[in-house]
Amino acid sequence: MTRGFTVNVIMTHAAEEFIRPLTFSALTGRKVITSLFSTDTLSSAIEHIQVAQENDILVVAPATADLLAKFAHGLADDFLSTTYLAFTGRVVLAPAMNTNMWNHAATRANLRILRERGHFIVDPDDGALACGTVGPGRLAEPDAIADAVEKLTTAKRDLEGETVLITAGPTQEPLDAVRYLSNRSSGKMGYAIAEEAAARGAKVILVSGPVGLRDPGNVIHVQTAAQMFDAVMAHLEESTIIIKAAAVADYHRSDAPQHKVKKTAARMSIDLDPTVDILAELGRKKGDRLLIGFAAETENLIGEARRKLESKNCDMVVANLVSQSGIGFDSDENEVVLVTRHADPIQVRRAPKRAIAARILDETMKLRLALHAK
Repeated sequence: MTRGFTVNVIMTHAAEEFIRPLTFSALTGRKVITSLFSTDTLSSAIEHIQVAQENDILVVAPATADLLAKFAHGLADDFLSTTYLAFTGRVVLAPAMNTNMWNHAATRANLRILRERGHFIVDPDDGALACGTVGPGRLAEPDAIADAVEKLTTAKRDLEGETVLITAGPTQEPLDAVRYLSNRSSGKMGYAIAEEAAARGAKVILVSGPVGLRDPGNVIHVQTAAQMFDAVMAHLEESTIIIKAAAVADYHRSDAPQHKVKKTAARMSIDLDPTVDILAELGRKKGDRLLIGFAAETENLIGEARRKLESKNCDMVVANLVSQSGIGFDSDENEVVLVTRHADPIQVRRAPKRAIAARILDETMKLRLALHAK
């Protein structure tokens, strides 16, 4: 409130055990919502839709292990959880709980889901907890939570007017009716870029191979490299920026049988043909569009990125060493090098993929400004 925000308070029944609603009502000058069916706070049970539509940011502090689980799995049994499901703006979660609960595999899995949705997590502090445990789990300081909210309200909108075409995930190339060639790509990097671009005002077209991620909307689902090529080319004309984050298979079986091939004791040889080179074709047809490619390498990172930059006519290549543990394929974090034509490579240190996505888009817009200045 002291930072100029209008605050509407929703309290769970558990929260009322610690502080009375009258306190927040006096501080905010507004009614405090305490129940989904309370007639003395809101007029009807459908008002959670109105509350969700009228507010820009949903801040949950403290976010208990129970609330994180509810949000992650779409459970809605009170005003806060139903409002969350109806809310389409930015979400800030400030977890607080016992250290063992914070470190539990279920809580970590729920946090991964919520981060993938683009929610901002204000990690708890370390220290002595009310239960006597010492470790992570203490609610972050109010100023840290307020800083996170303020950061979101002043977020960049530098992609307004841009149409960003993004590819993500692997492709699957059939070997027979039940088997296929693929790779370890999870699609998390491409989806993070899509979410960040949308948050910064872009129209996003996401072409995705088979992944196990939440659908963020406006996704074109494909399976093979040929299908991804067709989808990308169908939307090329309307795009202004193309980001090829997908790990497209390099080979496919053009004569894959429509039945399951039975196992025998004999060795089997399969002839594979190169798949269509989507990035190279985009490089030939991109015109004045910005083209950002990705290079997943196991060695000679900068050299391979420069080779791809030139051979595919990219404006920037995002390169990472997939041989490093804990980053890259199927990880929530990444560490990349951004290679362009007229500047030294930019090392982006290990960070959550949403933060890496923000840096990629920062450098992309610098390229856009440089092109306009010519």
